[in-house]
Amino acid sequence: MRRLTGPRLLVATHNAGKLDEMRALFAPHGIEVVGAAEMGLSEPPETEDSFAGNARIKARAAVAATGLPVLADDSGITVDGLDGAPGVYTADWAETPRGRDFMQAMRRTWDELEARGVPEPRRAQFRATLLVMWPDLHEEIFEGIAPGRLVWPPRGQLGHGYDPIFVPDGHDRTYAEMSAEEKNTISHRAEAFRKLSAILG
Repeated sequence: MRRLTGPRLLVATHNAGKLDEMRALFAPHGIEVVGAAEMGLSEPPETEDSFAGNARIKARAAVAATGLPVLADDSGITVDGLDGAPGVYTADWAETPRGRDFMQAMRRTWDELEARGVPEPRRAQFRATLLVMWPDLHEEIFEGIAPGRLVWPPRGQLGHGYDPIFVPDGHDRTYAEMSAEEKNTISHRAEAFRKLSAILG
């Protein structure tokens, strides 16, 4: 396993909420995080059917454009009652002509569960795959899973994406009702990051 020792890391995301989480996670290790938008990078099409495959697409594009070591992540929510959907298409479910609308995505998810008559608790998992790629294209992959259940109506004003309807196991509040500090200790991304921390210098 190769160690990550550089002072600067490009995080291949245009998601401001995700970038804030990454900055908070890397800050104690003295690694400066810069986002893809700050570097003027476009988002490559995500054409793979796995989280790791889509993370690899983003990492390769960012490495080629900047020559920096890159952290790319692909994450989403898998819902048992929807046969694992939306999965890698989590962000796609939020797409509208005016940009991403996660309220639309959450409502679609709940409406489809209702249409199928899925009983509660409606089990789901947030999943995160972190892929670190060096300029020579060497890569290390780290995965995290946070199991929980979906609730309706949405609760809380914090977080992003599906956070307002996801209650992680062992808790009675949604991610969106938790502070960033609290969420960052129990989230799927935090679990993946704990595994990634083994390569930090």
